[in-house]
Order: sequence, then C-alpha cells, then structure tokens
Amino acid sequence: MNRVAAVILHAPLGVSPGERLVEAGREAFTQDLVTTLRQAGVARIVVVTSDEEFAEQLESTGASIASSISEEPFHFGKTIQRIVSSEGLDGLVYFGSGSGGLLTVTQVRRLIQFSSRKEHGALFNNFYSCDFAAIAGAKDLLAVKLPPIDNPFGLVLSDLEFPCYELPRDARTQFDIDTPTELLLLAAADRGGEVTRAFIEEQQLTSSVISQLRKRLVDRKAHIYLIGRLNPTTWSHFEGEVACRTSALVEGRGMRAYPDRQESMLGRFLEEVGARRFFTWLGQRADGAIIDSRPLLSKDGQLPPASDRFTSDLLRPDRIQDPSWTEFTAETVAAEIPILLGGHSLVSGGLYLLAEICWKDRDLPRRLHPNPFDWKKERS
Repeated sequence: MNRVAAVILHAPLGVSPGERLVEAGREAFTQDLVTTLRQAGVARIVVVTSDEEFAEQLESTGASIASSISEEPFHFGKTIQRIVSSEGLDGLVYFGSGSGGLLTVTQVRRLIQFSSRKEHGALFNNFYSCDFAAIAGAKDLLAVKLPPIDNPFGLVLSDLEFPCYELPRDARTQFDIDTPTELLLLAAADRGGEVTRAFIEEQQLTSSVISQLRKRLVDRKAHIYLIGRLNPTTWSHFEGEVACRTSALVEGRGMRAYPDRQESMLGRFLEEVGARRFFTWLGQRADGAIIDSRPLLSKDGQLPPASDRFTSDLLRPDRIQDPSWTEFTAETVAAEIPILLGGHSLVSGGLYLLAEICWKDRDLPRRLHPNPFDWKKERS
C-alpha cells in the first residue's frame, strides 16, 4: 500500500500589524484544514515551520503531526525532497498554510486518492502559480532539481515531463490567504471553518470598500475595472456572476513563476503620469476597481517588504516606508470610486468569493444574463 501524507508549509512573517494579521489568519485557516484532513482519513500530517508554538497548537488537536524546522534560507524544493525521503512517501498532498482551508472533505479525499495512484503525476490548484498540489510517485521528485518557491512548481514538473493536471477553478480551489485583503473577503462572505470564523470575529474585520463594491457589482449600470494577474477563466466566471459590466487590464501573469522580469506597460504609464492622474483617469471610466497592485508597482521584478505591501492593502499610507507605494495608496484612498487592493489572490480566489458576497442578503435574481440556447433540444 502506498505511503501518503499531507504536508503543510507555514512560514512565519514579520512583526508589522499587517504581517501579524496574515500570519495569524493562516494559522487559523491551517487548523481548519487539519480538521478537514482528519475527517478525510489522512493519517499522517507533516507541518514544516520554524514556529514551534504553532506546531504545538496543531499537535494538541490530536492529529499525527511531525514538526520540522526549515533550513535558512527556506527552499521549497529541498524541503519537499527532505520530507519525501525522511517519511518514505510514495505520494503527498502539499499545502501552503494560506491555502486549502475552504476545501470540503470530499475534495480532500479526491486529492489523497490522486496521490495514491501508481502512475506518477501532479494535480495542481493552479498550474501556473501553485498554492497546493497532489503528487503521485513522490519518490521521483528526489532525483530532480525543484524550485526554491512553490509558484513555478507546475512549470518545473511539466518541463521534467511529469504528467500535470489542474483542478477546476472555484473559490475552494483558488482561495489563498496571501494578504490582509483575503481575510477581509472571508469576513464579508462569512466563510471559513470554525477556527477561522472565530479569529475573524475576534479581529472585528470589516471593509467599507468591499461594502461599496458589493452594491456596484449587482448594478447593471455600473462598470468595474479588474487590474492585474487575472486568469481569463476567472474573469469569464466573474463576468457571468455579477450584474455590472467589467473591463480588465491584464498584466504580470507568471511574474513569480517565470525567471524573466518583463516591465509592466501599465506600471510604466502609472510612473509617467503619476498616481493622482492615474486614479483620476480610472475614476472617469469606472464605478469601482479591483487591483492586484504588485505588477503595477514592481521595480525590475522587485517588491518592497511585506510590511509595506500589506499596509497598502489595508489602505494606511501614513505607515508605508516606500514613497511610491505611499503615494499610490494615498491616491487610492482619495479616489472618488471604491478601490480594493491586494495581490494575485485577490484577482484569483478573491473574485470567486466577491461574486458570492455581492448577492448576500439580496433578493435580486442571481441570473442576470441570458441562458445559452440548446439547439439539440430544439430539434428533438
């Protein structure tokens, strides 16, 4: 019988309020994931973290957990290989600590089933930017060079001729707590497991921007701009679920998965005209915006520390050190339209959740678009 385990990688963040919030949110999300894993019959759960206190919290749940301290600097590929070797694994289901917390027991069982196959292969939540994955034939990973971060995991395995597959896209498979914005979305949607909901209630997380966007998303006269690393499938789903019109400016896809660092055309435009004119222009064309700010403000592929990025997402420009991010965030706050800021997860799993949130407590019909006509049925 194949030996299979769930592997959760949890990396502590910094000491800024935004980083502490995201780290605590990921810990709550992970505790709910562990509960789901146990309900799905997963016997072995390996937690890789340098946070011994968090590892002890998970051990207290009664799950079979082995705590490992990651090397410095952390290397995703070497860590996975070390676990496969030390645990003697034939298959594994890997999770970053901000992912997987919305999965159902049935979905987890299917991931375990895939990782137990005799044929090697990989099943990703997002092939181009991995948050979690099921791996069958895990011992084959020991003889190859794996990436230092998980984002390009799918691309690397595909180049190694590893059979790769992708899960259907929805809120459960795409949602990942990557920034404070995801926690605000969970709060607005009232989603998450028992531990996550208790954490959100304790933090009293609310967002006036999300509240304003909700009204516009169900208004046929409204126009919402989506900006950033947007997948066409996600945009198509979002467009079909909301009542408003949407436009998209898609840039930066694969900015962490691919080695080349191509300049963002929209980022260059922002730099040339300045944040004030940029948001004035946007406000003249839209009634709201959802922005993945990283491609716009990346300098030669480099981003400021998470403390600045997360503080920007929380719309607190006075606490940001990087001047370009300070200006961008201040003008976001001053804009005449509601603008929600975040990272890649905002325009990925976040959009699926927003499509649900906007209809919460509303009596309007969910289907505001014409149904496809079935010619086969007509001829019969």
